[in-house]
Amino acid sequence: MPSSDLLARVTKLRQEIERHNHAYYVLDQPLIPDAEYDRLFRELQTLEAEHPGLATPDSPTQRVGGKPLDAFASVRHAVPMLSIRTETDTEASGAQAFDARVRKELGLADSDPPVDYSAELKFDGLAINLRYEHGVLVQAATRGDGETGEDVTQNIRTIHVIPLRLSGHLPPDVLEVRGEVYMRRDDFERYNAKQREAGKPTLVNPRNGAAGSIRQLDPAMAAQRPLSFFAYGLGEVRGWEDAPDTHSATLDALAAMRVPVCGERITGPGAAALIAFHDDIAARRDQLPFDIDGVVYKVNRFDLQRELGFVTREPRWAVAHKYPAQEQLTTVLGIEVQVGRTGALTPVARLAPVFVGGVTVTNATLHNQDEIDRKDVRVGDTVIVRRAGDVIPEVVAAVVDRRPDPAPPRFNILQSYPVCPECGSHVVRLDGEAVARCTGGLYCPAQRKQALLHFAGRRAMDIEGLGDKLVDQLVDRGLIRTPADIYGLRQAELAGLERMAEKSAANLLAAIEASKTTTLARFIFALGIRNVGEATARDLAQHFGALDKLVAANEADLLAVRDVGPIVAQSIVQFFAESHNLEVVGKLRAAGVHWPESTGLQQSAGILTGRTLVLTGTLPTLTRDVAKERIEAAGGKVAGSVSKKTDYVIAGAEAGSKLAKAQELGVTILDEAGLLALLSKTTE
Repeated sequence: MPSSDLLARVTKLRQEIERHNHAYYVLDQPLIPDAEYDRLFRELQTLEAEHPGLATPDSPTQRVGGKPLDAFASVRHAVPMLSIRTETDTEASGAQAFDARVRKELGLADSDPPVDYSAELKFDGLAINLRYEHGVLVQAATRGDGETGEDVTQNIRTIHVIPLRLSGHLPPDVLEVRGEVYMRRDDFERYNAKQREAGKPTLVNPRNGAAGSIRQLDPAMAAQRPLSFFAYGLGEVRGWEDAPDTHSATLDALAAMRVPVCGERITGPGAAALIAFHDDIAARRDQLPFDIDGVVYKVNRFDLQRELGFVTREPRWAVAHKYPAQEQLTTVLGIEVQVGRTGALTPVARLAPVFVGGVTVTNATLHNQDEIDRKDVRVGDTVIVRRAGDVIPEVVAAVVDRRPDPAPPRFNILQSYPVCPECGSHVVRLDGEAVARCTGGLYCPAQRKQALLHFAGRRAMDIEGLGDKLVDQLVDRGLIRTPADIYGLRQAELAGLERMAEKSAANLLAAIEASKTTTLARFIFALGIRNVGEATARDLAQHFGALDKLVAANEADLLAVRDVGPIVAQSIVQFFAESHNLEVVGKLRAAGVHWPESTGLQQSAGILTGRTLVLTGTLPTLTRDVAKERIEAAGGKVAGSVSKKTDYVIAGAEAGSKLAKAQELGVTILDEAGLLALLSKTTE
């Protein structure tokens, strides 16, 4: 390469690396995945090594990381927080090469004993220095540029796993503990789920979440982030009597002081021990509760570490042995949707195949429309794809710098999918919800099993024996498509299924037949209308009295029902506006499913309207659920405790403290016969 081209390439690499350093360390907004950054950095290192005249003091290779944020006070490290060399050979030969270098620097012959090593995990978080004076945490600082970091003491104090005082009677005068603040995968997923529900921004990945949390100017905000910490070494130490003489013993001593130390570590002789550890962690990497991007090998004895010393800004006695990257760049070929069991349409990016996290990825979730809008992902974009453990691959961000010109249009689920790709029912997105949904709940194949299980549930149609495994078989064999098909099942079909004999088939058919006689409230609940639970179903049944009135109701009519708000009203209107759902309801009624109907509370109030009743003890013939349904159908309210506002207490066998309370307050007490007599007046 001509010298002018070489200089131009080196200059461009430095500018690009510095731009990404600023985006990651200062702005907490990474533009590219680690693997891409490492590739740029290695190219610059190689060019500078091959052409020493091009090396300059301001090159990114001559420093550890980015500058501290101006918003935090600066802290100069008593002992520099230097980086360690990265071994990019992910095979066993990477460990062998490190061992060979160590033995060479120590002047060991082949016949000399193996070197004792310590091996541990390379955590994917933010490096922190904790300074303890006489056992009390007095300061916490980020790595910064290795010489000077940021004072983040108040934020670190919000991390509960970090002790504010070391355990032990005689702690060192000064003990600087170095480690990594990180975020567990499950904590990360839970936090992001809550953020999505609240319509707030989500974190990019666990590592970025940890870094961004520590750099929150408001400690209260940092306290809301679920952070953890592991120690991996020391900084300045003064006044530590009987200090350990090995790295592994030092970690044991820190653990005894109640400083968190990861248990995934070993000590062992020679390259063989390192290779075994590397392979073991690689096999279990996906099962770890947190992200790592490699393991770290260290010469265990401190005297040998001192003998080996440093080369430029890296210790000769340690190395980070990487695993394949779990973030990579690829291209979005298209955006499609998957329909979930609850009718949610999840957008999925179809990707140019890319090897990430140990597998070839061709699809990645985009979560919902809000996430697509926030990340501004478009067809044709170059994107960062992340895969960690068994988590479904996701698009982390679009690399806007690489977007085609002219820019592709934005993706909108409702415009691209006005009807469900599975069943053709209308797709809607309710006010205040992040998710678009199919409205064909009783008809949609994607929702089929969920709809059937809900329909047959104990609090819905109460079809005993129609559980998960049986529904799986019935749907997979094409015997059931909608809830109406349940009532057409024959004994011969059922008896041929796994774990079903003639008697169990007969019992199920009897339960199906019995379910035909139900209540309007149970039937409404069984339909599985979005946002309509048991209580709302009862309110709707009481208010309208007849299913046809409910089907014909508009949003204004529904808002007149007790505890029905705009979102519930929208859900009901959209459910019954879908012809597929009405078709299934018609087939259910034609199959003989029926219930008593009334004029509803629109025309007449039940005899118990405005009355509060309490049930206690066991009634002779009515179950608690049936008694509650009968009371609520008559307009009454069933409360859980007795007070002066209670109108009746219905007492059965073994009634307890509620009966005594009613007697004390002079509340009217009825038995089952009295309740039935009271309810019978509603039909007079």
